[in-house]
Amino acid sequence: MLDRISASLGFPSIGHHRRFVTAIAIDAVGGGVFMPVSMLYFLVTTDLSLVQVGAAISLASAVALPAGPFIGTLVDRYGAKHVLLAGNLLQAGGFFAYLATDSFVGLTLWTVVVTIGRTAFWGSYGNIVAAISAPGERERWFGFLGALRNVGFAVGGLASGLAITIGTPAAYYSVVVANAMSYVVAFALLLAVPPTASAGHRAVEGAWGTVLRDRPYRLLWATQLVFSLAMMVLNFAIPVYATTVLGLSGWVTGAVFTLNTLMVGFGQGLVVRGMTGARRWRVLLLTNLVFAASFVVLLGASRLSVALATAVVIAGSAVYTVGELLGGPVLGALSAEAAPDHLRGRYLSLIQLAWNLASTVAPVAFAWLLDRGATPIWWALVGLSLAGAGLTVLLGRVLPHAAREVTNRAEEPAAA
Repeated sequence: MLDRISASLGFPSIGHHRRFVTAIAIDAVGGGVFMPVSMLYFLVTTDLSLVQVGAAISLASAVALPAGPFIGTLVDRYGAKHVLLAGNLLQAGGFFAYLATDSFVGLTLWTVVVTIGRTAFWGSYGNIVAAISAPGERERWFGFLGALRNVGFAVGGLASGLAITIGTPAAYYSVVVANAMSYVVAFALLLAVPPTASAGHRAVEGAWGTVLRDRPYRLLWATQLVFSLAMMVLNFAIPVYATTVLGLSGWVTGAVFTLNTLMVGFGQGLVVRGMTGARRWRVLLLTNLVFAASFVVLLGASRLSVALATAVVIAGSAVYTVGELLGGPVLGALSAEAAPDHLRGRYLSLIQLAWNLASTVAPVAFAWLLDRGATPIWWALVGLSLAGAGLTVLLGRVLPHAAREVTNRAEEPAAA
């Protein structure tokens, strides 16, 4: 039944990967419960100020940033499954510790633990997806799991809304307990996932030198960074732009997130199916052009009445989501396949570093640009997306995997 529904939406057959898929869904719901209240929790349950909470979270993110490449080495040496399990335990332990955290130092320390755990999760996630899927159908798998996590975040977000409405410390404590337990349950499910083929690899001398000298992959990394920065717009730019710059009602932001969730949840598989026969670099080129178009539409809202601006912001967000639907699965599959199997952990840790850099830079950069009015941020993002479009054209010329077509069918094994 579940496989029939999945197939109708353009997603792959889950088959014997149900435990892994279920663990990913539970992890996403837990994350969705906590993320909307991450700062509110510490404001309600401690005596820390908003500035102190924000500073502790930013400091922890900066301290944990170098963990990514180290985790990539661990993935290659010990296997992605073991690192993924360790990441779940670190996050569970960090969130349980939040229940007794009441100081700046404690908040910073345990946020470092949680952040390293999250980095371990994402640093091993792509390796496992590549291991359970066959070349040719990886866009479908990355698209499916991305959509699943998006829906999970939305479900968790609804639960967090209840905690915010109640507003008592007990309600906020329950959110943290629920998130911590989601990592425990996911850990139990992931124990049954077979280890990846890279488990037990011996250390490769000069491995990082090989990774860093790979010029085509460096170009892919730059392409990923541009995409990652664009992906921060939904969380950090659109809500502030709509409510603060345009003065729109709060429900508009909620409508934007709901629309994004519905489009990703029900449309991702269909979009991936529609890519069949297209070359990957051309899909990425279209991704950047669609992002640029959405930013122009969003800029146009600043010149309209409140009623029209509301409609245009929602329309621009829909166009923006199409860019997300196009780029995410292709970049996930491409970054995994363009890396040699025995060094995939290190290679994908660079991709994770691009995400981490984007999430570190975007909040400050977007806030600075938005403080200067409607025009600077959207023209800056249009320029960024056009630069990304240029990168994808170069990528199609130098990276053979980028020139391949999306087939959405498993490749036949090579004849002996």
